Amino acid sequence: MISTDSQLDFTGQDIYVGLDIGKKSWKTCILTKDLEHKTFTQPPNVEALVGYLHRQFPGARYLSVYEAGYFGFWIHDELQSRGVDNLVVHPADVPTTDKEKKNRNDRVDARKLARHRRNEDLKPLYVPSRTALEDRSLVRTRAQMVQKQTRCKNQIKGLLAFYGITIPDEVISSHWSRRYLQSLESIAFQRASGNLALTALLDELKHLRQTIASLTRQIRALSREEPYRIPVANLVSIPGISTLSAMILLTELVDIQRFRSPDHLAGYVGLVPGEDSSSEMEVNTGITRRRNAPLRGILIEASWMAVRKDPALLLAFSTLTRRMSKNRAIIRIARKLLNRIRYVLKHQKPYQPGIVK
Repeated sequence: MISTDSQLDFTGQDIYVGLDIGKKSWKTCILTKDLEHKTFTQPPNVEALVGYLHRQFPGARYLSVYEAGYFGFWIHDELQSRGVDNLVVHPADVPTTDKEKKNRNDRVDARKLARHRRNEDLKPLYVPSRTALEDRSLVRTRAQMVQKQTRCKNQIKGLLAFYGITIPDEVISSHWSRRYLQSLESIAFQRASGNLALTALLDELKHLRQTIASLTRQIRALSREEPYRIPVANLVSIPGISTLSAMILLTELVDIQRFRSPDHLAGYVGLVPGEDSSSEMEVNTGITRRRNAPLRGILIEASWMAVRKDPALLLAFSTLTRRMSKNRAIIRIARKLLNRIRYVLKHQKPYQPGIVK
């Protein structure tokens, strides 16, 4: 370990680092093969950590880990670029003792991560490239704007209902059309304060609609560029899949080859049953809560469209609804649709009816 009295050399040794990431500081635990070196608080940057490791353990191999969360993957990228072999893990996948659950703090979490990094029993997450992440952010931002638009519409309806204001039936039939918005703008409250409240909500709605339209155009333009052009064309050949749906699928999955089997892919999406079992009792809790929310949401939405367009899926749906609710049946259809998506992406060719069940 020590080559001279004044020079350290850890060549051939592994140093394990557990990081509990915070906005203002990081809690860091460093382990050697045999003992805990130190657990300390450091500034929230990679340079400070790497500098410490090089000073204390020159020549060693550095292996670090942190939990995925608010700070994304930029820390991982910087650690990797500075020669640190880093893993990013899902918090739920980190083995935790009952004592650690009851006495949880940043120091405990950092030690736990370092220990499991040393034991090599952590399952790392797939980390997409920066380019793929930025494309995903564009698609997810549009979805967030749609959610805000829905919330704004509900606020407007709530305000009108609170004051007993109704809109004529012939206008409501074209809900949220330009004519409907003009009718809302013509509503007069008894005081200016009421008018200002409604106007503020309508202005927000108009801004959100413009933003969503702009983002949609950008996503469609992106779908015509590489590497999305051919996969999107293949995906839209599947009944129920639109260009926007295809872009959500591609930006969330990134690389279909990373899923070793249809079951692995279905588990990632969240189209598998949950289970709460013991040695004496087995309880099926319904569809699992662990999921990729954008993927599962768009697949279920696309499945409702697919059963209207594809006779084979319609027949399967009708058969399923004889013994279960429609909501449960559509989950089964979504699993079938996911198999078609996997086939198309793996074989890089359009969907042909009858090939995938």
